[in-house]
Amino acid sequence: MDQQHVDMFLMSYSKYFEGYQLPAIREKLLKLDESKMIQLQAISLKDPMMMLVVSVLVGHFGVDRFLLGDTGLGVAKLLTCGGLGIWTIIDWFLIMGRSREVNMQRVAMILY
Repeated sequence: MDQQHVDMFLMSYSKYFEGYQLPAIREKLLKLDESKMIQLQAISLKDPMMMLVVSVLVGHFGVDRFLLGDTGLGVAKLLTCGGLGIWTIIDWFLIMGRSREVNMQRVAMILY
């Protein structure tokens, strides 16, 4: 893939990943063929800031964990009312990092 498309992708989606992951993504994108690029653009990435908002508003029901694909944790959080509120507060600090991890896992499935 050409440099211009790689730069455009990274500008558009850099907030979805940790800063230290961007050079590795750039390197893999430069070696990527066009068919894989179409797959890459089709995946749904979770916005970390939106996940924080969801976590603050309805995190005690486990909705934030369900959206990230952590079904078991979502059910546990739902049944314990967010771990009596303690788990909910802890997730306010962890959910953005977890959403970036999930995004990297989804992109890595295509890139690697």
